[in-house]
Amino acid sequence: MKPARIIVLGVAVVAAGAAAMLMSRPAAPPEKVVVERKAPVRTTDVLIAAADLPIGTTLKDGDLRWQPWPSDYVPPGSVTRQGGETLGDITGSIVRSGFLVGEPIRQEKLVKANSNAFMSAILPAGMRAVAISIDTRGSNTAGGFILPNDRVDIIRTYRDEEAAKLGGEGQSSETLLQNIRILAIGQNVQDKNGEKVVTGETATLEVSPAEAETLALAQKTGQLSLSLRSLADAGKAAETPEAKDDDANLTLIRYGISRQAARR
Repeated sequence: MKPARIIVLGVAVVAAGAAAMLMSRPAAPPEKVVVERKAPVRTTDVLIAAADLPIGTTLKDGDLRWQPWPSDYVPPGSVTRQGGETLGDITGSIVRSGFLVGEPIRQEKLVKANSNAFMSAILPAGMRAVAISIDTRGSNTAGGFILPNDRVDIIRTYRDEEAAKLGGEGQSSETLLQNIRILAIGQNVQDKNGEKVVTGETATLEVSPAEAETLALAQKTGQLSLSLRSLADAGKAAETPEAKDDDANLTLIRYGISRQAARR
């Protein structure tokens, strides 16, 4: 055999042996990956808005829910379960400044039903709250069955000097305002669901600025009564009188006959 061929065969044998040795060696163990464990985040149960809550909303159970919140990032003034407050402590409150869904409920944005600011919180923008005197026995409030959130007509009864001169009874009545919302009777501002019939010395009405002026004058010139309207009228807008000059006339209906009379 030629020497060159012997050399080639020898190199091949050595290479094969080296490859076999490398393959027979155990594989190096994989490097261990060190995972750094983070400390668990402390959370606090925070009461949040379950839906968008606009200004004037009366809070119910379905409007609120508890949500775990990182304790280090709980907004100041938030209602928390750890603070000892419950849903019952918050329901019935009025939203004074609107909440977005998921926003923590904060006490400074709510008004309690017994708070001095409650009435201004439930008034829609641009409206006024005006109190009128009523009979405590309920004779001019539909027997005492008128309660907050009912709708009424305002009737004025006054002495008609012109009719008296003509030998008539001298008493006339007119409907001043229609479909007006009752805000409170006396100091009662709660809905009638589950409530007893109540009477009071005043009725607080939701009116426009023009209607407030009409009521202020009417109280000085006659006696006001409330005429209860059907629940079906609740969705209708209050019928607001148009702005009139001091010399404008009213259309009065008495004994089935209409006539024009000067405003008093």
